[in-house]
Amino acid sequence: MPLTGLVIGGVLGFILQRGRYCTTGAFRDVFFARKTRWFSSFILLIAVHAVGLWALVSLGVIHLESKGFPWAATIIGAFIFGASMVVAGGCATGTYYRAGEGLVGSWFALGMYALTASIMKHGPLSGFTESMRDIEISQGAIYETLHVSPWVLTVILAAVAAWLTIHHNRGRAKVATLPPRYSGVKHLLLEKRWNPFATAAVIGVIATVGWVLSAAAGRNSGLGVTTPSANLVTYLATGDVELVDWGVYFTVSLIIGSFIAAKASGEFRLRVPDATTVVKSILGGIGMGFGAALAGGCTVGNGMVQTAMMTWQGWVSLAFMVIGAGVAAKLTIGGGTSQEAASEKKAPVRA
Repeated sequence: MPLTGLVIGGVLGFILQRGRYCTTGAFRDVFFARKTRWFSSFILLIAVHAVGLWALVSLGVIHLESKGFPWAATIIGAFIFGASMVVAGGCATGTYYRAGEGLVGSWFALGMYALTASIMKHGPLSGFTESMRDIEISQGAIYETLHVSPWVLTVILAAVAAWLTIHHNRGRAKVATLPPRYSGVKHLLLEKRWNPFATAAVIGVIATVGWVLSAAAGRNSGLGVTTPSANLVTYLATGDVELVDWGVYFTVSLIIGSFIAAKASGEFRLRVPDATTVVKSILGGIGMGFGAALAGGCTVGNGMVQTAMMTWQGWVSLAFMVIGAGVAAKLTIGGGTSQEAASEKKAPVRA
């Protein structure tokens, strides 16, 4: 059953690459371009995931454990992660899918991200990580604090996401496109520009299915990238096969799925960065690994999973990742290309 992680990771890697779905640009757009379209699609992703997750809990398919809220580690780690992903040029999943489509700079960022996360979770800095995360508030779930059903928060979130989806897609002007080369499913999967809201909804469904398959493999957890990345590096260094679980298979296959998507769509090519970009990728990767390990997750583990679980860690982490990304962008870029504009310039778009 752990091998089902390969399937989920491969499918998600394909979708991330074709949908150009990376939260770095979405967070940055909020500050620079004053656009919230991509960030709003991320809210839809969380909402779809939350509905699926709590449906599974209600049906008794999975069980969630009550944990505390390590507020200090979450705030500091999330801010560092948010800032670092701007420096690295991509969030955790964004770095994985860009590595699969041939961006050598992402290889450096990804390697340092996984290595640093391993050091923070299993190596010399594991004691520091544990001590920081021991500073906590006992009640970690928002619905427990508010004394309401998690479904109340889920329904509110779903309503907000529905409104945002309608708002951002109503009367949207069509963009000029090149004549399509393919037709049918091949055109849809490999050529047509993907709507970010449709992409987000599909990712939310995949995240829900991931819970079921992960639990069936003995891992009662949702999608995650930081811990599996750390476990993979630690396994390569120690040979401890117990570290290779569903999450590791899932994470490795993100690159495989992205590579298949990029190769099939004609977007794969090796792109070697200049020295400055390599340095930024390395420093950004180190910061991402440090911050994600400290915060207990990245844009996936915290931003997508913990938020759907309606935990303080998830939503506080999401807020500080956005703030960190905005501060870093102000200091290092001074301006920016919106996520939407970047996706449009990536390759010629066909109808």
